[in-house]
Amino acid sequence: MSAPSKATAAIRGLGKPKPRDVISGLVTGLFSIPEGMAYASIGGFNPVAGLYAGVVPGIIGSLFARTVLMVTTLTSAIALSSRSVLKEAGLDPADPANVAALALVVGVVMLLFGLLRFGSIMNFVSNAVMTGFSTGIALQIIAGVLGDATGYKPDSGNTIGKFIDSLTHIGLWHGTAVAVAAGTVAVWVVFHFIKPLESFATLIALVVVTAVVALAHIDVETVGDIASITNSLPPVTVPNFAAMPELIVGGVAVALVALAQAAGISAAVPNPDGSRTNMNGDFLAQGAANFTGSFFGALPTGGSLSRTGVATSAGAQTRWAGIFAGIWLALLVLVAGSAAEIIPMPVIGGLILVIGAELVVGRLPDIKLVLRVAPLSALAMLVTFAATTQLPLHTAILIGVITSLVLYCAKAAQAAQLMALVPSGDGGWQSAPVPQRCASDDVTVLHYAGVGLFAEVARIDEKWPRADGTHNAVVVLSLRALPDVPSSVAIKALRRWAGELAANNGRLIIAGVNPGSAEVLRRGGLDDILGDDGIVLATDRIFGALDEAVAAGRAWIAAQPGEPGGLTHRDSN
Repeated sequence: MSAPSKATAAIRGLGKPKPRDVISGLVTGLFSIPEGMAYASIGGFNPVAGLYAGVVPGIIGSLFARTVLMVTTLTSAIALSSRSVLKEAGLDPADPANVAALALVVGVVMLLFGLLRFGSIMNFVSNAVMTGFSTGIALQIIAGVLGDATGYKPDSGNTIGKFIDSLTHIGLWHGTAVAVAAGTVAVWVVFHFIKPLESFATLIALVVVTAVVALAHIDVETVGDIASITNSLPPVTVPNFAAMPELIVGGVAVALVALAQAAGISAAVPNPDGSRTNMNGDFLAQGAANFTGSFFGALPTGGSLSRTGVATSAGAQTRWAGIFAGIWLALLVLVAGSAAEIIPMPVIGGLILVIGAELVVGRLPDIKLVLRVAPLSALAMLVTFAATTQLPLHTAILIGVITSLVLYCAKAAQAAQLMALVPSGDGGWQSAPVPQRCASDDVTVLHYAGVGLFAEVARIDEKWPRADGTHNAVVVLSLRALPDVPSSVAIKALRRWAGELAANNGRLIIAGVNPGSAEVLRRGGLDDILGDDGIVLATDRIFGALDEAVAAGRAWIAAQPGEPGGLTHRDSN
């Protein structure tokens, strides 16, 4: 197929845009003006970069995302974590070249994650950790706009400190700024409870209060006091390539923040056409969006739940809604971008206070659930929350990921157990306590249930039946539930257990392993100790390998000279 034919096929694969996609894109594009600028502002960036984050990245992300309604753009968490990374690297966040370098690094990391099919990583970030992280982010959002909403800039390096500083200096708040912010919240509340206008509440509050401030000549800080917005498309930006090595670790953290947020969108917003979402495909789409957007003045971006929610509530039906959102935003900036300079900063502060409060309220059910039912998870949630509010954000997300892995390992270790199996009346097997000592001239059947044989070996060793003082004892160890290749620690333990049995004229038989595990066991020298029939591969029949191993053990006992024939548990019943 020729290149033009491939391009034509790709365009046809997008399907035809629908009228509701055009309208949804317009609403989302309009919403992106205040929200994009506000998020860039709380991150300490030029508010214009927040606008540009919704243009090229938004179009590219929607073109390739496997979650077709997901809108790729700047989020509050990405803005805050990006600021932390640049600050830690000693780079000026106001320099577009530094921002472009970070976006490029984030894009490359996301592309690598997608190509290496690391989508399953997000499954290990527990709900408790994400709850603590997102709640901490919500408080960071609110703390970040206290200066805009009150006129007093709190002087503190962490989130809780900003609240304390702001409240202890309430006498220094500017009355006009507070009034404008409060008026913005009030207008939002009114229209938020009018069902047909609920999706437009943020936009209406922005327009109405901005118009009142401008017409009444109220003296407050505006967007124009912070940055000049030209009526032009995003400029071509050359990244600061020299700074990229210093941004690699931070770029991974920002990518994890973005991907973790986007991972929740595929579950919350299924594809209207019934097609399956694919997390690795979404990784690639967001990576391409960041890679391309870095050359067009955009901050790092990811799947935005708030912007996706606006698009779906406005009637989005296909991926064209996100594409049109980027196109409409570009046209609005090109035609009337400079008009945004009159937007008062207290208006943006008021809107962000609302967004932050909504995020906190939205997490309350998850917080209550975690606290009620999972003490260990509750601890992980609190650790992540504390890290998010007290440490640089990219450090907090790494702590959250590590906490998730520790929590997973702890739960996996708790779930792992060694049990004995005895024959049941219907010819099957039933669980029983592990005996303290192996049975002479008999087969003792043990079954290990767990996700691995590494940290659990010490616990298994404590329960393993003693072999000293026995004779002709056979232990059959069923490993059918073991999904992975045993570790070197496990192989050493198996060699020791087999050696103890052999020293008392007994033997160990391992049953139910997969071919990969069997090969590792043989490379570890276990076949020399266990014998040719000492490793029995799993069969399609449940516990079929176990029955074969028991039969082999019984035959071995019967073959021992001068012994009575070695009955198994099954025979004794």
